[in-house]
Amino acid sequence: MTRILGLDPGTKRIGVAISDPTGAVAQSLNHVKREEGENWIDEIENLVEEYQVREVVVGFPRNMNGSEGPAAADVRHMVQILQSRLKVPIEIWDERLTTVAAERMFHETGVKQRRAKKHMDGVAATLILQGYLDYVAQRGGTKRG
Repeated sequence: MTRILGLDPGTKRIGVAISDPTGAVAQSLNHVKREEGENWIDEIENLVEEYQVREVVVGFPRNMNGSEGPAAADVRHMVQILQSRLKVPIEIWDERLTTVAAERMFHETGVKQRRAKKHMDGVAATLILQGYLDYVAQRGGTKRG
């Protein structure tokens, strides 16, 4: 089996997580710096190849009421760029409260804020990807729809 890559898009960094080969468990790969130019796209493309990724899941920011916030347009643009470069399907996944959950996890485990900040994006990506993997598993391996 091949893996699924999870992304938590941010304006400065993109959190990255990868599933195990069975698609059951997500783990953090930390982050990719999102800078001007296409370096971030190249890095994600390299990860897709290196890990033999069959699908990419991108966290999609929604407001608590389900509407799309200001960051949603940026993520939609990012997904368009990825779709033009990657040869694998890209799924968007509701990421509401994943960053809050990651922050809470670091706080509850006593990790200092400065150290936690370095790993926050990867943990948020892991939570996004794990939520997606759990959803697919509950549906017997089928996606939405």
